[in-house]
Amino acid sequence: MIKENVRQPNTSPTQSRERVSQGLAGVRKAAGNNKEMKFTAWLHHLTVERLRESFYSLKRKAAPGVDGVTWQEYEDGLEDRLTDLHGRVHRGAYRATPSRRVYIEKADGRQRPLAVPAIEDKLVQHAVVTILNQIYEEDFLGFSYGFRPGRSQHQALDALSYALLKKKVNYVLDADIRGFFDNLDKSWLIKFVEHRVADLRILRLIQKWLNAGVMEEGKWSDTKTGSPQGSVISPLLANIYLHYAFDLWVNVWRKKWAHGEVVVIRYADDIILGFQHQADADRFLENLQERLGMFGLELHPDKTRRIEFGRFAEENRRRRGEGKPETFDFLGFSVLQEHTDKEFTMN
Repeated sequence: MIKENVRQPNTSPTQSRERVSQGLAGVRKAAGNNKEMKFTAWLHHLTVERLRESFYSLKRKAAPGVDGVTWQEYEDGLEDRLTDLHGRVHRGAYRATPSRRVYIEKADGRQRPLAVPAIEDKLVQHAVVTILNQIYEEDFLGFSYGFRPGRSQHQALDALSYALLKKKVNYVLDADIRGFFDNLDKSWLIKFVEHRVADLRILRLIQKWLNAGVMEEGKWSDTKTGSPQGSVISPLLANIYLHYAFDLWVNVWRKKWAHGEVVVIRYADDIILGFQHQADADRFLENLQERLGMFGLELHPDKTRRIEFGRFAEENRRRRGEGKPETFDFLGFSVLQEHTDKEFTMN
């Protein structure tokens, strides 16, 4: 939200937001009308107003990047800072700063590396994401839920619950991509973005962020692959990568090769698939391994599982003298089959 004491020459905050949103609405309409269109000149949508809105959307108490500048410090003299930043971006003089690497502990005790960008990198990335979303929200498929405007974990879990209760799901494939954010191929990512974006200035910005590297204990290191988790633009880039490497492909696969129903739910790199037939599940798993390998990715052999699961799984296993259906995890929840064969519990 824009504060009242922020100077906005010539227009009120409301008028500015309306004008900006109308401009982006035109981008979205064009993207929706022509799925093959490449956008060639649209950095002009990255305005001082958009940078200001991006600034006030950031977390006030977020940790600073390698420059040590906090949100409160950047707010001091904000208008001059934003004008200067806007000029550098449009002149090509803006330089991405290496991210500060920190670690958080995962549930299994391992350490997950996170990148903490400098505040100006956050601002420009946020503004670019706002612009790019106008294209990709027209392109992304319905089963993709992660880090998208108006979509949430709850919706992904609801979709999973509906699939298990209403669709012909007898087998579940819990697919885990090993170190996805660290291993996505930068050259493939740029090729994917180029399907829609032909503005060289936008492409250079993305390349600058991908190649900025990280700082850890005062030492800079290159990141030859991957998009650092923690940066503002990383979730969108991950969705673009998987849209082309996985989503479009699986959508064709289930229509062309599957003999029964196939349900797909993806939240970033967390992927659950439901199959009517075991043969489809096993064939898909083999094909998926080949597909991901084309783009520098691989399934985690210990975390990827095909299990019998669904409305009739418990009854079928009981009839064969086998134990209860296995459980699987999705978005931090363990999905359990209840004895009624009609209900599932997420704990």
